[in-house]
Amino acid sequence: MTAAAAILDPRTTLARPDLAEQALEGVVRASAFRPVRPMHCAVPVADIHADAVAGEHPVDQLIFGEAFDVLDSRGDRLWGRARRDGVVGWIDAASLSQGAPRPTHQVAGLDAALPLNALVIDPADATGLTPVGQFAASPVDVAERLIGTPYRLGGRSSLGTDCCGLVQQALYACGLPGPRYADLLAELGRAVAPGQARRGDLVIWLDPEEGPWNGHAGFVLDGDRVLHAVGRLGGVTVEPFAEADARHRVEGSDPVFRRL
Repeated sequence: MTAAAAILDPRTTLARPDLAEQALEGVVRASAFRPVRPMHCAVPVADIHADAVAGEHPVDQLIFGEAFDVLDSRGDRLWGRARRDGVVGWIDAASLSQGAPRPTHQVAGLDAALPLNALVIDPADATGLTPVGQFAASPVDVAERLIGTPYRLGGRSSLGTDCCGLVQQALYACGLPGPRYADLLAELGRAVAPGQARRGDLVIWLDPEEGPWNGHAGFVLDGDRVLHAVGRLGGVTVEPFAEADARHRVEGSDPVFRRL
């Protein structure tokens, strides 16, 4: 195995010991390499699971119109990678359609038939849509519009979201990169000293012991409050920063602030 393979993130690398995508030949070791088959999400949201047998909680979701590159199948389950955020996993074949057509519009309104950031092609009715390439200006403003959205572990849509999914979809709505996991969000932008954090900065509490779900993320709303998605609080909400910090801080690890 090469040095490059040793640092590839298994959460976003489409490779197993028996099979890997063709693009990784010479980068990872696998028994076989094959090209991916592009498909796209044909339902409002589709859960992605870590295992072929769907478990209780997904690791990610695909939103309508997003591409999914398929490499393997097992019964009615397909294994591949979500092209927009790079997460690898298994998805129901019935939720996908062939090909990855180029979208013309994305959902910008919360009252549309499809969730925020869904991708559509030449819609007959553009209500709640914006042309691809036109984005909202402020991620925290987008996140504020999502207050009251139910909490759902693995969710990343306006129908239900976890903490990193909230941050991710707010970033996507503004045309910004949105990694799926807290440790990757903590690499965005530039570091900000705690006392200098301001509205719109990201705040991330990292927890190396959590595995793939390695922390908690939200937006600084002002000097005293944080906007985030919390399961025990029911969903997307505003909370005093001191209370959020007491709940999510890991011993020996201070929260990370990043300015986009």
